[in-house]
Amino acid sequence: MNIVDRPEILVVGYAARTSPAAEADPSRAQLPALWQRAGAPGAFAHVPGRVDENLYAVLTDYESDHHGAYTQIVGIAVRSAARLPEGMVAVRVPGVPVMKLEARGPMPQALVECWQEVWKHTESGAVPARAFTTDVEVHHPSGADLYIAVLTPPPS
Repeated sequence: MNIVDRPEILVVGYAARTSPAAEADPSRAQLPALWQRAGAPGAFAHVPGRVDENLYAVLTDYESDHHGAYTQIVGIAVRSAARLPEGMVAVRVPGVPVMKLEARGPMPQALVECWQEVWKHTESGAVPARAFTTDVEVHHPSGADLYIAVLTPPPS
C-alpha cells in the first residue's frame, strides 16, 4: 500500500445508505441495484461537465468503522454540479492523504481482495490508521484503484 495525496474531486451519482450486515443479506443488499442503475447505458448522459470516462464509488458518512453503516455514491467526476439530474446527488471528495491500492485482474474478485487487504490492515491496528471519512474507488479499463483516507500524525 502506497500513501499518496488524493486530489479533490466532485462526484455526481446515485446514492444508497447501507452497512456490511445489510450487504451480506441478499434480501436487504442495496449495492447491486445501485451499481446496476449507475452502470446502465446512458446513466450519466445528461450530466454536464464530465471529467473522464471512469466510474467512481465514494464511500462516506461512516457511522463508525468498517462494521457500521455508510453511504455509497456511484457516479462520475464532474467539473461542477450546478444542475443535478433528478435522483442524483453530488459529493465533494476532499484532497487528503490516502492509502492507494490497485485492483487488477478478474473483477469483482480483484476488488474484493483489495478490500480484504484494507480490512486486514484496519483490524490489525496497522499505521497509518483509517480515517473513516471518505474513501474512493476509481473504476477504469485496467481495473480499479482504491483510495482509503488515513489519519496522519500531527506535525512535530
